[in-house]
Amino acid sequence: MSSQPKNLSMAQVLICGAAIVTLSMGIRHGFGLWLQPITQDQGWTRQTFALALAIQNLSWGFCGIFAGMLADRLGAFKVLIGGALLYGLGLLGMALSSSPLTFALTTGLLIGAAQAGTTYAVIYGVLGRQIAPEKRSWAMGVAAAAGSFGQFLMVPVEGQLISSLGWKEALLVLSAMVLLIVPLAYGLREPGFQGSQAPKRQQTVAQALVEAFKYPSFQLLMAGYFVCGFQVVFIGVHMPSYLKDHGLSPQVASYALALIGLFNVFGTYIAGSLGQKMAKKNILAFIYFARAVAISIFLLVPLSPLSVYVFSAVMGALWLSTVPPTNATIAQIFGVQHLSMLGGFVFFSHQIGSFMGVWLGGVLYDKTGSYDVVWYLSIALGVFAGLVNLPVREAPIQRAPLPAA
Repeated sequence: MSSQPKNLSMAQVLICGAAIVTLSMGIRHGFGLWLQPITQDQGWTRQTFALALAIQNLSWGFCGIFAGMLADRLGAFKVLIGGALLYGLGLLGMALSSSPLTFALTTGLLIGAAQAGTTYAVIYGVLGRQIAPEKRSWAMGVAAAAGSFGQFLMVPVEGQLISSLGWKEALLVLSAMVLLIVPLAYGLREPGFQGSQAPKRQQTVAQALVEAFKYPSFQLLMAGYFVCGFQVVFIGVHMPSYLKDHGLSPQVASYALALIGLFNVFGTYIAGSLGQKMAKKNILAFIYFARAVAISIFLLVPLSPLSVYVFSAVMGALWLSTVPPTNATIAQIFGVQHLSMLGGFVFFSHQIGSFMGVWLGGVLYDKTGSYDVVWYLSIALGVFAGLVNLPVREAPIQRAPLPAA
């Protein structure tokens, strides 16, 4: 009888993984709704709030590298449990912070670390290990679509919680809700990670890192993902305030973010499915070019609820649709042994872009009274990202035989 442990069923992995991403990503997508209530109540500038969110994105990206390493070595289950507990504590701290420093430490560092242990890098590592290559890109699209559905589901809920309970009480409710990740994590207890010995690896961590960072296509994927982070986090955090500054009601912003989430369900699923049939680099290039066009048209036409909803639907289809083809490309080039870690490094680049997008949005608004410069930067970066993805080579890397241990 073979001692090789059986894989988890695809249905179990997808249901539990998708539910975790729905909760974790759904909650974080609504943070822009707290910008004005918190800054007005606390007497802080938008830059103060934006800096905490920028730190959150950096913390998420940096901690994601180590969360990925741990998930590759110990399995996703333990990392998810720790991430869920940190998330609950971070949301509690976000509600109770009375100074910009404690707000930055809880909303920034703590929630960022929590997101590292409860989102794509960890979940995609499970998918890569448990699902056959011929269905891997599709499965990643399903998981990303779940995160988008979480935005569609959770953003209106968060808006309703703020309006009915108040912003502090709304955060306390979310801090309890996010602990549902703990029971869901039990469905992702992978065979082979239950004992004291981690699965054997053909490469060490150091060998995998040296190989990846010397490979030009890995660097190009990181550059494109930087732009993805810049664009989506700037829009997700600052668009509600941008719309309110132009006289539109807060409900328009809530519906706009919900539409982004709804259409991203379709966009990410389609991107993941297409990744099984066509070159993923071409999918990525199209997404970035299309974003640049969509933002340009949005700025050119008269601003109205209709133009906001159309823009949100188009951007939604392009929002996180970069995630499945990017991660599937990493798995295709380098294999799945260190997928969570390598995905974590690429995602760190995404989060540096997120830091720049959310922070520059706050800084330039406070200096100029307008978001125009950051919108123009988003257009230029979209063109850049489309161009750098075109030369990516997706074929599996050819390795020389490794020396015996």
